[in-house]
Amino acid sequence: MTSNPIAITRCALAALAASWVAACASPGPAAVQTSAAPAPVMAVDMPAPTVPLAQEAIPAAQANIATALPLPAVAAPVDPVRPEVPVDLDDRTAQIDLWQRVRNGFAIADLDDNFVRKREAYYAGRPEYVQRMAERGGRYLFHIVEEVQRRNLPSELALLPFIESAFNPQAMSSARASGMWQFMPATGRHFELTQNVFRDDRRDVLASTRAALDYLTRLHGMFGDWHLALAAYNWGEGNVQRAIKRNRAAGRPADYASLKMPDETRDYVPKLQAMKNIVANPQAFSLALPPLQNHPYFLSVPIARDIDVALAARLAGLPLSEFQALNPQMNKPVILAAGTPQVLLPYDNAGTFLKAVAQHRGPLATWTAWVAPKTMKTVLVARQLGMDEDHLRSVNRIPPRMLVKAGSTLLVPRSAQRQTDVSEKIADHATMALAPDAPAARRVAFRAGKRGDSVAAVARRYRVSAAKVASWNEVGATARFAAGRTVVVYVPVRGAKGSPVRTASSQAAARKIVASKPAGKRSAKIVKVATAPSATVKR
Repeated sequence: MTSNPIAITRCALAALAASWVAACASPGPAAVQTSAAPAPVMAVDMPAPTVPLAQEAIPAAQANIATALPLPAVAAPVDPVRPEVPVDLDDRTAQIDLWQRVRNGFAIADLDDNFVRKREAYYAGRPEYVQRMAERGGRYLFHIVEEVQRRNLPSELALLPFIESAFNPQAMSSARASGMWQFMPATGRHFELTQNVFRDDRRDVLASTRAALDYLTRLHGMFGDWHLALAAYNWGEGNVQRAIKRNRAAGRPADYASLKMPDETRDYVPKLQAMKNIVANPQAFSLALPPLQNHPYFLSVPIARDIDVALAARLAGLPLSEFQALNPQMNKPVILAAGTPQVLLPYDNAGTFLKAVAQHRGPLATWTAWVAPKTMKTVLVARQLGMDEDHLRSVNRIPPRMLVKAGSTLLVPRSAQRQTDVSEKIADHATMALAPDAPAARRVAFRAGKRGDSVAAVARRYRVSAAKVASWNEVGATARFAAGRTVVVYVPVRGAKGSPVRTASSQAAARKIVASKPAGKRSAKIVKVATAPSATVKR
């Protein structure tokens, strides 16, 4: 995992790690059995949790009760962006208005057009929305400004999460861009943001900020202009390059305002300009920004052992929602120390957490990982692990009537046979692949139309139940798919019952029939139709 250094001095880190290992270690077999089984056919991109992790049922753990050791000595905490500089909240620079520090670093040429005026009016007419965004962003803004200025970048870039996600690190777009900086899955992987069963670093506050600023720096180097770099961040560098090439070939200017681009991108930089203007002079828009001081909101605190999310929040003295706001990358109700070796906590709660961990008696984690040695039915997996099947499927988000492919990693309760922490290999590379528990199923994938499609409408179209459509696509039975979203259904092949199996030519003919219908008569475009006995679900 790529991350910033741990924000506790080295002596404290060593003492803490020693106390964690001594206090929490218990003998037992490895939590994850290595297997020579083949790798999964297709990895599953895990979505952001849709319910608080505290609602996950936590099973009783059969682990040794550890004896609490004395609280390790803790030196002065430091900012995780600059771990070598101690934090002094009494220092005069800490009393500087952080908004003024942002204003002092503005360096991108201003836009001044009707697009900007429109966005200014939008924000000015929604003071409660601006207030919520600014208060939420107050958790993260100091650390982003620190990183932006450490790289000698314009401070306007620190405001970009206002535009991307309203500073919500749990944000997920209909196109599956995720996190405060809205990384698409492939772009996130390119910038070393791990996405697996246990975590999605696109939502990690520090890792995603590092990746976003890396990307923006690269784009500015490519285009030599911040407006074009920002357009490329939104639209894609290839699209911007082609738009520039078209303009130059036609003898037209190739600046941001002159390029032909989608409405979303045309409005993108004006949105940032409008937010910049509001931060520069909120009174001019009858808005007020919450006061933010120039010091860290959170510290980075090391963890040496796997620990349940709910327990970590409780030991830190934080509501679960606040803990998750600072540590939003977790996909499961457990933090794996091998993959996430630190948690972010508010200044005062960092000390509370260290003390509580040192005094804690009992297991820190009630969950671990298990790798499927072969392709199995969930009922057999549950039986082997001593779990209820419904609980197994719920915790691992496995739809009904699906097989778990060989090599898949599942979250399971710890037991007398599964006590040790999860290895780094599993923590960083865990995948899950599923296949329909039916030998003859046809996978149909299509994109929802401009007006979207309801689950019920898709179910009627393919003569399957709404519950199945909902489970295949991880939505509610009453949900409506966003325009352009890929929707997956599994249609039984009827050859087993005496009906002719549809051949490739008959499927092609069906696609032609669908494509020939008037646009108003159909709401989706067929993207892929495949007959595959072991078609793998990719989420």
